[in-house]
Amino acid sequence: MSIVFTERFRRAYAKLPPDIRKKVKKALRLLDASPRHPSLRVHQVQGTNGIYEARVDRKYRTTFTFAGEERIMRNVDNHDECLKNP
Repeated sequence: MSIVFTERFRRAYAKLPPDIRKKVKKALRLLDASPRHPSLRVHQVQGTNGIYEARVDRKYRTTFTFAGEERIMRNVDNHDECLKNP
């Protein structure tokens, strides 16, 4: 499987503090290896159809969808902001 980044994800990622970017990179490596990794706590975003969230740390989340063999990264931000517009 491969990971694809939307332009929105890229812009959101660029605005993150360096320490959080490092955590996002780790979460992406884990997601690439297995979306079922326990530390990611992947689950479907409530009220959506096919959008999932993964945990970056206690405060930050990233959202994505599956498209065949690809994981399309949609957004990354603090929990509340990320899930307002997954």
